[in-house]
Amino acid sequence: MKTLHALLIAITRAALMSPVANAQTTPTTTAEGNNELRALLATPGDAVRGKKAFSTCEGCHRKNASGRSDGTIPRLTGQHSSVIAKQVLDIRADRRNNPSMQPFVVDPAFTMAKLADIAAYLQSLPFEGSIGKGPGKDLSLGKQLYDRDCASCHGANGAGDPAKFNPIVAAQHYRYLLREVTAIRDGSRGNSNAEMVKVVQPYTPAEIDAVSDYMSQMAPTRP
Repeated sequence: MKTLHALLIAITRAALMSPVANAQTTPTTTAEGNNELRALLATPGDAVRGKKAFSTCEGCHRKNASGRSDGTIPRLTGQHSSVIAKQVLDIRADRRNNPSMQPFVVDPAFTMAKLADIAAYLQSLPFEGSIGKGPGKDLSLGKQLYDRDCASCHGANGAGDPAKFNPIVAAQHYRYLLREVTAIRDGSRGNSNAEMVKVVQPYTPAEIDAVSDYMSQMAPTRP
């Protein structure tokens, strides 16, 4: 079984060599941004240290990283460490719009090593806590949209793709998914995947609701 360090190095190589992967990471386009991400992915993360470091995040993300069903905070349990790393770096560099997290991640005490540890810890966490599921009104439409537009990147079961920085979306809070897909469509998220923007821009509010509802109902999955 690969160590986390080896896996992250493999992810970095894949991201640099694959044109498809590069298309998935268009927000990190500057040389500085790419170098920072490569350095972070090559930094061995320690889940034990990460658990201690995550204590400063628990006020928002909860002790078990289960997030909040009101849509303000995502579930992070089991999320790919590469996804956590990239998203935090994007927030720190103002590529992703997240005013509530920005002050924490720009703190000099929040080092690259600490971020690597937290990412490793979150990936190691088992699924627990309740999920804020959608109303289940039009799951057939949600499945149709997901299978057609989302599964090629996020996987048929919503497990994502760590090498392309595509997050796990299965069993994520409905209101969070609804908020983020809407922000991606409207251009307010900041670091949206360019390919995903093209896909969701034509979506009506009802279609965004249906696909978000469907993802929230999917069975929990792990890397």
